[in-house]
Order: sequence, then structure tokens, then C-alpha cells
Amino acid sequence: MLLTVTDLRKSYPAGDNPVTVLNGVDLTLDAGQSLALTGESGSGKSTLLHLIGGLDLPDSGAIVLNGADIAGLDDKGRAAVRRGTVGVVFQQFNLIPSLRVADNIAFHARLAGRHDPAWAARLADRMGLTAHLAKFPEQLSGGQQQRVALARTLAARPQLVLADEPTGNLDEATAATVMDLMLELVAETGAALLIVTHSDRVAARLDRRIHLARGRVT
Repeated sequence: MLLTVTDLRKSYPAGDNPVTVLNGVDLTLDAGQSLALTGESGSGKSTLLHLIGGLDLPDSGAIVLNGADIAGLDDKGRAAVRRGTVGVVFQQFNLIPSLRVADNIAFHARLAGRHDPAWAARLADRMGLTAHLAKFPEQLSGGQQQRVALARTLAARPQLVLADEPTGNLDEATAATVMDLMLELVAETGAALLIVTHSDRVAARLDRRIHLARGRVT
């Protein structure tokens, strides 16, 4: 089992009455498996993704990733997990505007000490980005930027890929192309994939699906 989440709880301050976002969430994910996380806005999907990715800390509960409970790690430890084990694809792309496409793709792999020029070139080719490697992100379309973000994540060969509405800002045809590439290349690397999505069409393409409502799995 690559990932086990147990009784995860998270709330945020809101005056005298904290807002409970996650209220005892449990889930598991095997290596190489894909999982869709669905739910209404405000159900806690993105919060759960951020906790699993080590971007935030839970109030209580366990997040055991590759045998280690990352919920108990400090900032430095969680940053090391993000560099070495987890890759995150955001809806807003989060590319570095001052870096060219080639350097954006290589960025996380360099941080992880796993930059492989041949693998980066293969990803760029599969993403249709080879002709754009010398460009800056602002010179690309939204679909091209999301493909750069996906290539950047996969270039580091993470064991777990987290994607937060990765096609939410794309038109239907471009979204379908990006999903095709994501599923194909994640499977090729053997990574597990957890996608937050509002799309039934996207969810139906993954191995499993769980639904969050009022901070709990239903």
C-alpha cells in the first residue's frame, strides 16, 4: 500500500466557531493505482489533496506515505517528501515565469537530484512541446502550459502524482488531450495518481472513485 489516510481531521479558525473541513477521512491507494476524488465545492477535496502533498498539516490523523507518517514531519521533512516522493499538478499551472519551458520541465527533477535529460526530452516530445522549449510560459496557450506543468511533475519520477482540477481551466477538447497524456505517462512511470475533479467524465476514466461530503467519505 503506497498511501493510507486514517481518521484525518482539519478545521480552520472562523471567529468563535472553527469551520470543520475534514471530519475523519479514511482512504487507501496502491502503487500504480488511480483514484478520483469528487465532491461539491467546499467539501474538503483540495484541503485533503494539500494535506497528502505535505502542503499543510492536519489537526489529527495519519497520512502514511511509503511507510512514513508525513503528518508528523516538520516543514523541512515535508518539503523533502514533495521533492522526492510526491508531484503536484495545480489547476493554475504554477509555472515559473522567468524560466524557459525546458528549465520549467527540469526544475523539480533538479531539486530532487533526479534530472534525466533523455527522460525530460521524451516527455517534451510526448507533450508536443519540443518546438516550444526556448519559450517562456506567457508565450504558450493554457493547454500548452498545463502540459509543461505535467511534464515538470513527471520529470522527477514521483511515486505519487496529485492533481487538483488539472483540466479545470481548459476547453473540452484540450482537457481530453491533457487527460490522455496524463493517464498514459503516469501509467508508464508506475506512479499512483490522485485527481480532484468535478468532472464525471474524468472520474470515470480512473480505477476508483470516492466522494467527499461534509468532510467525510460517502
